[in-house]
Amino acid sequence: MNDFLQQLQKGLHDMTYWEVTAVVFAVLSVICQKKNNILVYPTGLVSTGIYVYLLSRDHFKLYADATLNAYYFVMSVYGWAFWARKGASGDVVPITRSNPRELGTASFIALIGWFIFHYLLTHFSDSNVPVMDAFVSATACAGMWLLAKRKLENWIFLNISNLAAIPLLFSKTLYPTALLTIFLFIIAIFGYISWRKEVLQREITQ
Repeated sequence: MNDFLQQLQKGLHDMTYWEVTAVVFAVLSVICQKKNNILVYPTGLVSTGIYVYLLSRDHFKLYADATLNAYYFVMSVYGWAFWARKGASGDVVPITRSNPRELGTASFIALIGWFIFHYLLTHFSDSNVPVMDAFVSATACAGMWLLAKRKLENWIFLNISNLAAIPLLFSKTLYPTALLTIFLFIIAIFGYISWRKEVLQREITQ
């Protein structure tokens, strides 16, 4: 336990301004996501852009996570446009449940993404954690796709990714980011409850 606390203290001491900035904007982004606020995307763009740079550095070698953040960046642009779109009634796109086809697509993204990420990490990188790095990235890709479509189940896929990412980040001494991921895991639970409540209220009134 003492060794862990010493490593945590060292990691906090050695963290860069870039990582701190990325963490702050990631926190703002997930809070906006919980509140179903479109600002989830501009704040997320700042955070993911920084993490693409940080995680791809030789010191960390979390190449799949770096690629994942690049994917986040692209999906944030798409999600921002989708959330801002208004229907015939003039209302923004509402939160809805995923239908079986959408859940199947998300599951396919997670499974095929895990295989592809693992293959690329194993054959074209010097990653020393290809299985977990690939799994974290693949499940998060699925969750981000559902989030961009404003689907309730995005929280489930994102939290599977968060849960797997926590020990991985601690092992790479990315302590602020690991602590952030614990925070994200907790917020995601409340986010799911909040979004589900809104979905149920809409279903009752329809």
